[in-house]
Amino acid sequence: MSHGFMAAAGPVAAQQRELFWIVAPVLAFVVGPVLILVPLIAWHYRLSNKGDAYRPNWNFSWTLEGFIWIPPALIVIGLAVLLWSYTKRLDPYRVLPGASPLEVQVVASDWNWLFVYPGSGIASVNRLVIPADRPVRLTITSTTVMQSLMIPRLTGQIYAMAGMKTQLNFQANRPGNFRGANMQYNGNGFPQQSFDVVAVNPSQFQNWLAGSDRMAPTFDAHVRGLLAERSTVAGEPVYAHVPRGFFDSVVAANGGAAHAGANGRSQ
Repeated sequence: MSHGFMAAAGPVAAQQRELFWIVAPVLAFVVGPVLILVPLIAWHYRLSNKGDAYRPNWNFSWTLEGFIWIPPALIVIGLAVLLWSYTKRLDPYRVLPGASPLEVQVVASDWNWLFVYPGSGIASVNRLVIPADRPVRLTITSTTVMQSLMIPRLTGQIYAMAGMKTQLNFQANRPGNFRGANMQYNGNGFPQQSFDVVAVNPSQFQNWLAGSDRMAPTFDAHVRGLLAERSTVAGEPVYAHVPRGFFDSVVAANGGAAHAGANGRSQ
């Protein structure tokens, strides 16, 4: 539970937890009578029970029909209204209120996660560093088969697809370490394809960017070749001087042009 949305550490996961506690009792009310009545009815109409009345001509009851249809209809209508509202609020593309979001580009591969900070030219592997109490917007793609990114304590799940872009907006309310992973099976390295999310104070985040820019090795063709291999990278390396437009080139190289919309941008 400590790694799931029940221990929410951000506004998106907190709303997911809130929705769970609303829907769970309603579904328990739906399932509960079935779980109770099925064994009771089976016991009551057992072959050895000869004493109860036999009513071959009984065929209709308004009371029973109302009990069967009215409560389920009200439940479906109520849940539909509730889920419609939460679906809009939890839209992964909806930018969270507050400061301008930190833009991070995410490239999923077999079997690593590459996080690119386009505003700083920094890239990290299997480690996402973010400032606490500031919205974050991930733009996500894949270099291989479809994968699924999820950070349970901060946000929900969204797919990464080759040649396409998806977005995920979230925020960490406080500094801390959180866990993210690929939730879509994609081969031998799937169990190891996870990453750390480290939320730090804004000043610490700026220091991390500045230190990485000065000391990290260059994100050159050799590094890109290593990340393209089907393997799990050891450690959590950080690279500097990521070429401008690198993310868009990944999308284009994996069929992005075929998925381009009317405005010429990959969808």
